Amino acid sequence: MNWLVTGGSGQLGIAVSEELDSRGLAFTALGSKDLDITDSKNVNEFIAQNSPTVIVNCAAWTDVDGAESNETSASKVNGHGPMNLAIAAAAMGSRLIHVSTDYVFSGVSQKPFETVEQIDPQSAYGRTKADGEKKVLASHPENSYVVRTAWLYSAEGKNFAKTMTRLALNGDGEVRVVNDQVGQPTSAVDLAKQIVDLGLGLTPAGIFHGTNAGQASWFEFAQEIFSLAGAEINRVLPVSSSEYPRPAKRPSYSVLSHEGWSKTPIAPMRDWKIALASVMPEIISTVKAEG
Repeated sequence: MNWLVTGGSGQLGIAVSEELDSRGLAFTALGSKDLDITDSKNVNEFIAQNSPTVIVNCAAWTDVDGAESNETSASKVNGHGPMNLAIAAAAMGSRLIHVSTDYVFSGVSQKPFETVEQIDPQSAYGRTKADGEKKVLASHPENSYVVRTAWLYSAEGKNFAKTMTRLALNGDGEVRVVNDQVGQPTSAVDLAKQIVDLGLGLTPAGIFHGTNAGQASWFEFAQEIFSLAGAEINRVLPVSSSEYPRPAKRPSYSVLSHEGWSKTPIAPMRDWKIALASVMPEIISTVKAEG
């Protein structure tokens, strides 16, 4: 098998590459400078020349607030880019795994969102990601997998877990974190394993929810990070979202159901606290090294 990872320089792209390497699988990981997925001609030529068996699309416009004032640009990356990959994958008979987000839902619910539920994005970012899902499934329905994730973190790049770890280690003041947004902290390492299992398996194409089990508010997530970093958790104070207005609307509830995995040979991802504990030593080491 020959794998192609787009968005290879991001935290998930790096995690997928490391997982493929650990399994001895041949792959090529490309950042946006190496392969611009919004350029259909280059995408078609590259995939035709390299004939990847599986394509994992980790490339995305992830600036949620920036998308509010740049929706057209975000749509090129999150909507048209995945469509270009899907069309090229269909032409070559490649399997496509496209990473999406919890932001495609309304963010208002009393129970975890199922894969089959109606999407209702409330932000420009959510709309562009929803558009990408639709375009992928319409362009290559026979062999495309949409994997929705949320609250992703790792020792790479910039993310909430690293920010909180830095505050835990390098300060002694109070840290105010919203407690009225609930979701699923998700390890990029765990998601990478799930993605590679999908690429290797015989699971029928469709939509899947790739998040760690359980749920938490950002406040509870921060408390757990502080605890694992050996810092005083009472430094973390709960506040409401209204105290931190942002250009893009955040989901108040974006827990995703894992019921869809019951129809596959792949187990749902483990509890978020267990996943966080396993990666925190690396996050702490990286934060200390970065200064």
